[in-house]
Amino acid sequence: MQWAVELEHATLPPYLCALYSLDPERNPDAAEAVAGVFVEEMLHLALAANLLNAVGGRPRLDAPEMLPPHPRRLPHGDPSLELSLLPFGDDALDMFLRLERPALPGAPAEGDGYETIGQFYEAIEDGLRGLCDRLGERNVFTGDPARQLHAGHFRHTAGRMIAVTDLASALAALEEIVEEGEGTSRGAVWDGDQDVHHPDRDEVAHYYRFQELRAGRRYRRGDTPRSGPTGEPFSVDLAGVRPMRRNPRLADHAPGSAIRTAQEEFDRTYCTLLHLLEQAFNGSPRLLAVAIGTMYKLKAQAEALMGMPDGEGTVAGPTFEYVPPEQRGWTAGDSPQRIAVLPDGPYLVYGRVPLRRKRKIVSGGGSALTWQTGEDLPTEDIYALCRCGHSRSKPFCDGTHARIGFDGTESADVRPYKELQHVHDGVNISAQRVGELCVHAAFCIGRTEPIAAMLADSGDSDVRSNIMGRIEHCPSGSYSYALRRGGETIEPDLPQAISVLEEEDGLASALWVTGGVPVHRADGRPLETRNRMTLCRCGHSAGKPLCDGTHRRIDFREEHAGTSRHPGTGRDRA
Repeated sequence: MQWAVELEHATLPPYLCALYSLDPERNPDAAEAVAGVFVEEMLHLALAANLLNAVGGRPRLDAPEMLPPHPRRLPHGDPSLELSLLPFGDDALDMFLRLERPALPGAPAEGDGYETIGQFYEAIEDGLRGLCDRLGERNVFTGDPARQLHAGHFRHTAGRMIAVTDLASALAALEEIVEEGEGTSRGAVWDGDQDVHHPDRDEVAHYYRFQELRAGRRYRRGDTPRSGPTGEPFSVDLAGVRPMRRNPRLADHAPGSAIRTAQEEFDRTYCTLLHLLEQAFNGSPRLLAVAIGTMYKLKAQAEALMGMPDGEGTVAGPTFEYVPPEQRGWTAGDSPQRIAVLPDGPYLVYGRVPLRRKRKIVSGGGSALTWQTGEDLPTEDIYALCRCGHSRSKPFCDGTHARIGFDGTESADVRPYKELQHVHDGVNISAQRVGELCVHAAFCIGRTEPIAAMLADSGDSDVRSNIMGRIEHCPSGSYSYALRRGGETIEPDLPQAISVLEEEDGLASALWVTGGVPVHRADGRPLETRNRMTLCRCGHSAGKPLCDGTHRRIDFREEHAGTSRHPGTGRDRA
């Protein structure tokens, strides 16, 4: 089953290079066909992960062996089949037709060294049937059903996303993979689905889509593999293909050069995608939306590369080389409970840090009094929280940041609190403040006067106690206090948790991180680990990833799914 995961992943880089090289305006049919195959290969990868999870395995994707240098052989396949990174054209079509070639009638099931993908999956089917006969289905399908991806997680293709829990569903998943590649019933052109782009058409299997591109003509009802496509013609404009250099390598360019820097950035993004997919397949299926969003960024980076001349008549392209986690920046830190800021993306929360809601309680006159803890929100092993402010699944990320081109550039000061603080002394209390951390939650204002003024009366124990209480309610820890200047800072006893804050009148506020959960910026630099801090979730803070109170100025709201509010206007839009 892990071999199946490796096989399905191996097809992705070649398909992406061909797709990225196509100008969709000049080659709409070719771009649509290759994009459709790629999306279905993603579906096959997810189905392979479901199969592996169903028998108690753990899909592995974020590993060096997943990205050997190109050209490469198909994992455990016939060594005569090589996969290369090529622009769209005759050579790429030859490779794809060989890759998706249907098994001949009566061809035997083959495991290691398989000649066709269909024969490989037939060997898996035979193995599953044999195991179930010997051990019984319950002893074979021992995986946790909660780890299964289902149709609700994958909505980007006409293909079926099948949760695998027994032999029947496993066989259905295998059939889905083979039919989309080779066609139904071995020898049929069609894959059994409706064309996702053209619902009035039946969809042809991958092998026959590439034959359509080779012939410049579509299949129509009545056509067979022997007849070839006889339907409506279309043209492929090879002048509308970016001439990507074949099998590019990082070593082709000097460190620090523009092309190599862009290739390294692409590789970091692609390995981030592998990490997200691995986590989605291993207990955090909601991360699949974040992974799909990451592909928008990949596309932009690849198209930028293909705008860079690279030799005589060629342009640069992505190398798909593995980047170890410690070289990706945002993956820094090894604490089991931690928050990683993805570049221009969401907050990834590791270690099942509890997520809950808190609402600010105010007096009749509008003064901030306390926070009321609401319900805990259900989370997965690893979950992603929206940072751009536009997710339709707030507080969770749904990948929208990539589609809208969110700029998550971070500028928060990483110096320690003590280097930034201003100290104001009272009687038996010393108040410390870092103004840059203020989120304007207004607990420091007091009923009649701000803390800075109240310190003058702190000889009164009631006033001093009031000051302490208000400081302890400050979510960002902008204010803190000690009993004397230079003394130990006294912090409230707060659990390791993330609270989604709501202020007066339904105003959506920051993410309140408590209990010393470490936070690492996208560049890998850690923020000082503190008992409390607040992270921006409206997308507009000038001190990202920290909140600076801008959500108040733009009247940021957390809408119900299905609507999106334009920051600053308060208007809902579908």
